[in-house]
Amino acid sequence: MELRKLRYFVVLAEELHFGRAAQRLHITQPPLTMAIQALEAELRVPLFTRSPRHVALTHAGMVFLEQAQLLLARAADAIELARAADRGEVGRLTVAFMSASVDTLLAPVLRDFASRFPAVRLELREMPMPQQFPALRNGDVDLGFVRPPVDFAELDSEILLNETLVVALPRGHALAKLRRIPARRLAPESFVMFRRAPGLVLHDLVMRFCLQIGLSPRVVQEATQSHVIVGLVSAGIGVALVPSSTQGTRMRGVEYRPLLEKTPAVQTALAWRRADPSPAVAAFRKTTQEVAARLGREWSPRG
Repeated sequence: MELRKLRYFVVLAEELHFGRAAQRLHITQPPLTMAIQALEAELRVPLFTRSPRHVALTHAGMVFLEQAQLLLARAADAIELARAADRGEVGRLTVAFMSASVDTLLAPVLRDFASRFPAVRLELREMPMPQQFPALRNGDVDLGFVRPPVDFAELDSEILLNETLVVALPRGHALAKLRRIPARRLAPESFVMFRRAPGLVLHDLVMRFCLQIGLSPRVVQEATQSHVIVGLVSAGIGVALVPSSTQGTRMRGVEYRPLLEKTPAVQTALAWRRADPSPAVAAFRKTTQEVAARLGREWSPRG
């Protein structure tokens, strides 16, 4: 059954006059008459009674009118839904994130995206980076907040955030009296260090920085997550070099100080499948880019 015939039928049922109905439909009267006759033949029931001066709905026509109006409304909804999906305004996205991104990009990105695209259902998965890359590649997740590099041919990525390293100190530590700590002053300290593991980058980044400035850290404890490292610092186990966003955890018993030396950038990126055509993925990427740019302006130092 063609939607065109249903639309013609509904207009004629509302006007009960072939001339006025044809005028509303911007067609001549003969095609309208032929369409109604074809619809009645398809249904095998008369929908209208006709006389030279009078057109009226039959009982079957009245019952059919209600359903025809519902079908046309559903068709219109389906068309708008398809167009909204093409704009990335509806659908479902699975987003993986590392715990560190909670303190930086994740919350403002989710707030902005939800306000712009309320019909897109977001499923969030906290996932260590070694698990994120396989999940992205096999389609278990659509996007992931990761640390570069992203060295997989199937994936694309964009760097969103560059942070410095800061020193995390137990509260009351003698070095907390300094506004900026020279790296050489950390030489006698016990260190809590990021664990070295496949897919994790912070251990190598911190160690490479230490070696470049002539510091050989005495590591007494290792952990994979920033909040665990800060917890160990709070317990007095040692000091640590952590991304500056770690200060957002506000754990009691810990103080943070910048280093006197310039530190390497700790980067956060958004990764996705290169061949993914989803408009919702594109919309999430665009929102994330805008939020990262705004936060970059807010966090930049002011003179």
